[in-house]
Amino acid sequence: MTQIIKRLSVCFLCLLLFVFSFHGTAMAAAEWPTNVSVNAQGAILMDADTGTVLWGQNIHNQYYPASITKVMTALLVIENCEMDEIVTFSHNAVFNVESGSSNAGINEGDKLSVKDCLYALLLKSANESANALAEHVAGSTEAFAEMMTARAKELGCTNTHFANPSGLNNQEHYTSPYDMALIVKAAFNNPVFEEIDSTTFYKLPPNSINKEGLGISPGHRMLRKSSPYYYPGVVGGKTGYTTIAGNTLVTCAEKNGMRLITVILKGSTPLYWSDTKNLLDFGFGNFVSLKAADYEKTYSSITSDLSFSGLSIKRPEALILDPDSRIILPKTANFSDAKAELSYDISQGDPEGAIAKILYRYSDRVVGSTFLEINKELFKTPETKAVTPESTAKAPKEETPDKLSESSKTSAGVSEEYRQKALKPFQIPLVVWLILGGVGVLALTGVLIFFIVYKRRQNDEYSLLRKEERLKRLKESGISADEFNSILEQRRSSYTSKRKGRRGGRFKFR
Repeated sequence: MTQIIKRLSVCFLCLLLFVFSFHGTAMAAAEWPTNVSVNAQGAILMDADTGTVLWGQNIHNQYYPASITKVMTALLVIENCEMDEIVTFSHNAVFNVESGSSNAGINEGDKLSVKDCLYALLLKSANESANALAEHVAGSTEAFAEMMTARAKELGCTNTHFANPSGLNNQEHYTSPYDMALIVKAAFNNPVFEEIDSTTFYKLPPNSINKEGLGISPGHRMLRKSSPYYYPGVVGGKTGYTTIAGNTLVTCAEKNGMRLITVILKGSTPLYWSDTKNLLDFGFGNFVSLKAADYEKTYSSITSDLSFSGLSIKRPEALILDPDSRIILPKTANFSDAKAELSYDISQGDPEGAIAKILYRYSDRVVGSTFLEINKELFKTPETKAVTPESTAKAPKEETPDKLSESSKTSAGVSEEYRQKALKPFQIPLVVWLILGGVGVLALTGVLIFFIVYKRRQNDEYSLLRKEERLKRLKESGISADEFNSILEQRRSSYTSKRKGRRGGRFKFR
């Protein structure tokens, strides 16, 4: 019995070791790539869709930004002006600049549209245009700088303060690689900014200095095909330089369904171009951007008793995932390696109709998010008229999925094929099944060992009890145990002889 228990215990331990060693191998997530370096003091590579920091160096240190400041200037102007508004250049706008600083040849008293001023600002890095736009929006460059700082805080910046709209030297004018990446991300999410900043040639209208107008091109060399620094996929960006800031550069590039942002602070020429190229090569070469809606299965396990604005959600198909939300991961990782966290905290900036948010983490960093949203298509009549929550609540009979109209079967931007996949029951990974199976086998083995030991102990106790009772009866009858055993042995011998005789007679008869 002892040997059996030992063997079963060995099998138990071997099985346990096998299961968990396999589990550890299968569940190990790929390490976050880090194989890149830059010469600049401060730098960052950020995914523009998710805001994930892919790589960084001194990303929260404060540096002077120089003319990449004009990205915030342009964004704030676009958010507060119409493109056809007329800007009049004041004496302060034209002459309150450092001698020899970049300009677009615009004189005091000249009038340009906001659109023309923005092209001069971003492509020619015109400081007089920055001042004039600031005065047009806020009344003064100082008031506009306060607006810039406030807007930066709204974007999540914590190490940024602006003192002017141009980026000229000022000790109170600083930012960080991370903050600047947030600003650039917001700017390139604005279609007007992207259209202007990605332009490779623009002609300013005639003015008092340039009677024939002035043709301008971007200072960002990676955007121009004629430049040796040209980089396919660059959408736009901005250069900067002052004596105390050194070379600064921000860039947005897009390739393989992924949009990346780089920021270089306190760089040097021409190394800041190669720094940017190295970061972009690293990003596009090591990461992949995935639509969360194509892979996410977690939301199918959410209970069906949710409510939104008084509308009871009774069917799982009433919820869909935001079709545009993305998650970024190392190319060697799987979507399942990202840990999903479900939250019902919805803010004003989240999509309309969102009732829950799914946040993804990988290697202790947020790599993306998506939203569970009301499938508005399910609450439309066959004539495609929207049905209000009140009318839906009064409906006598809920329409079954089989009777839904064809337009109801496909949500906006989400295919029927995806919806069917997303509504499948929660799928347990193979390794989990292996673990559960191993635990089951271990439990069954343990029960079997317990049963064998229990029965053996029960038989031993029963035999001991019978022996004690027999000895008691022998003692009462006056017969000793030795005499009883002798009589018992004689009877066994006699019984055995009779059985042999009967067997011999039968063989003899036959």
